[in-house]
Amino acid sequence: MTHPVPTYTTLDDWIAREALPFSLDEPKAFNAAVDQVLSSPDDSVELLGLGEALHGGEDILILRNRLFQRLVEAHGYSAIAIESSFPRAHIVNEYVASRGPASYEEIQDEGFSHGFGRLDANRELVEWMRQYNSDPFHHIKLQFYGFDSPTEMVGSDSPRQVLHFVLDYLTSVDPARGQEYRQRFDPLLGQDTDWENPAAMMDPAQSIGLSPAATTLRIETEGLISELHVRRPELVAMSAERRYLEVVHYARVARQLQNYHATVARASSDRTAKLLGMRDALMADNLVYMVARERGRGKVFAFAHNSHLRRGKTEWQLGPDLHTWWPAGAHLHEMLGSRYIVIGSAMGVSEANGIGQPEPGTLEGRLTAMPGPARFLPTHRGQGLPNAEITALPTRSSSAKNPTYFALTPQSLTDFDWLAILDATTYSRGGPSLP
Repeated sequence: MTHPVPTYTTLDDWIAREALPFSLDEPKAFNAAVDQVLSSPDDSVELLGLGEALHGGEDILILRNRLFQRLVEAHGYSAIAIESSFPRAHIVNEYVASRGPASYEEIQDEGFSHGFGRLDANRELVEWMRQYNSDPFHHIKLQFYGFDSPTEMVGSDSPRQVLHFVLDYLTSVDPARGQEYRQRFDPLLGQDTDWENPAAMMDPAQSIGLSPAATTLRIETEGLISELHVRRPELVAMSAERRYLEVVHYARVARQLQNYHATVARASSDRTAKLLGMRDALMADNLVYMVARERGRGKVFAFAHNSHLRRGKTEWQLGPDLHTWWPAGAHLHEMLGSRYIVIGSAMGVSEANGIGQPEPGTLEGRLTAMPGPARFLPTHRGQGLPNAEITALPTRSSSAKNPTYFALTPQSLTDFDWLAILDATTYSRGGPSLP
């Protein structure tokens, strides 16, 4: 059911009429605010995203954890997917199911990318999920996913892990065929260090992504995917559909990761933007797979940087170059339509992150002037807001310490369904030191 979008005379009128104040220290009021936010979408929503304004905001991570708990307890959510390596997260999911490693310390590095396993808030999230799952009265067990591409800014993973996941499966149902593939694949894979050479990110000539072995491996991977498709009825009967679909998705991730390495090896003026776009497209594919996997069990909650989950194009000024690409959120908007909604986040001050008071007249300045210390605000994707005033909005100053911080812009009002605005945030516990 759709509701008419109200019209506002000024931005301040919009904020005053629509803001839902809350505090992370008051669970009852926070839950009531979340319930009101979740009452507006229709029943078709399967994926809810929460963006973070920067990597390094402790209070945003706390907001994420408490929001997820409420989503599980009251709104039918069964899984969380964070901005971390897709294949690595399998280790964390085993832990939350009380399988595999017995302590968080054993998974905090291998189970996460980007060093995110060392953040205290991520430990608290995972331990809460493990405890929830251990309760026999909770019949639907929570799932932990990573939906990021297995890549880093300073390098990219070897395709070995995702390919071996597929080959291990094939060997388990057809030992002879699995061994045949392994004998062909392993010599082509070579050494992981060659794939993961950080120098390749700055110098295409250092990449092996277009070497004869890598090119042959890409062809062989296509053959493997084709065989999985052709043998679907047989393989599903031998291992169940859920397991089969998981393996097929891993094979597709392996294909995309090899395509990524091939692009790393090509010199071009828009090479960085292409790589960023490939990463986000794979993020979206991963999330759509997770939504399908959880369908019938519950909904999926996704958490990543605002720049990944927004609907409009993302821009990143890297030195003299401005890179633009379509983020995961834009793909999800096309792939899921109204089944995808997203909350963007912002903050007023973060001294630890080098973010001072927002300048007067900026969106953050106006939003944090309202009762808080935090508030949700529906954007209606910009509908009903005064266009002239939005266009004239100044953008606040950036961070003096944290390059992952991006301020709100007029586009933010169409990129997100809601905004979550915090007066302040400290730096993430367990995070690496900022310069």
